Amino acid sequence: MNIQPLGDRVIIKPLEAESKTKGGIVIPDTAKEKPQEGKVVAVGKGKISDDGKLQVLEVKAGDKVLYGKYSGTEITTKEGEELLIMKEEDILAIIK
Repeated sequence: MNIQPLGDRVIIKPLEAESKTKGGIVIPDTAKEKPQEGKVVAVGKGKISDDGKLQVLEVKAGDKVLYGKYSGTEITTKEGEELLIMKEEDILAIIK
């Protein structure tokens, strides 16, 4: 994959939604919720502040993050990999 996000954008690979409940019930694909967890694949250089300084992003490649359910723009690479491009402000938390 040769995609480099610009500015304060990040590329996230969504983690797969659970296919079973804790009780063992299998959830069909049509009933699965959109995942809200993902792994950061690439990050932009940062945001330029009003005074012209570069603000480095808090997230980095490899971080596991939580994001809003309908955040970002979905893209598909030539290899068929589904990714999300979103601004850093759409990321809610880093999972440690």
